[in-house]
Amino acid sequence: MSPDTFLLIGLGNPGREYRDNRHNFGFMVIDQLAIRLGARGMKLQSKAIVTTAGYEGRKLLLAKPQTYMNLSGQSIQGLANFYKLPLDQLMVAHDDLDLPFGSIRIRPGGGPGGQKGVASAIERLGTKDFARLRLGIGRPPGRMDPADYVLQNFTREETKSLLEILGQAADAALCFVMEGLDKTMNKFNGEVKQA
Repeated sequence: MSPDTFLLIGLGNPGREYRDNRHNFGFMVIDQLAIRLGARGMKLQSKAIVTTAGYEGRKLLLAKPQTYMNLSGQSIQGLANFYKLPLDQLMVAHDDLDLPFGSIRIRPGGGPGGQKGVASAIERLGTKDFARLRLGIGRPPGRMDPADYVLQNFTREETKSLLEILGQAADAALCFVMEGLDKTMNKFNGEVKQA
């Protein structure tokens, strides 16, 4: 596959009832990119919805696994293998409990940090070394179970900031495509947007 082809994958759960959940932040980034770039040609491939977009001479494959979060690695592995893409042309966007809401962090790899979709990707790819676009959702209030918290919708107050955050996340993904991981980390990891 061409060095100008990139696979951008957002994690989430399929189905209407999950659409606006915190856990679907990754899906929301992919939707934002698809709208911004006029993506077309939606198809079901490797248990994921995949659309294609062009950006500055690059081909972008935008994917949303339909396996439910815990099995996301099946789609990620299937797509990476099918397109014969090296892992430095792959980025996975996902929600992150350990970051405050409104913040974005780009990472070159590392452990799953309790994110089961990332854990599945690591298991199926056989490595922790792939780019992550981490979207902060903050910790659950009080003694709420994190598993319940991630499946709740964003609050009305949080929703007011979503478009700005998703726009910044889309900018980061496109920076990764054009300028690579190191420059993207330098550019985006210093900023913390306060919602």
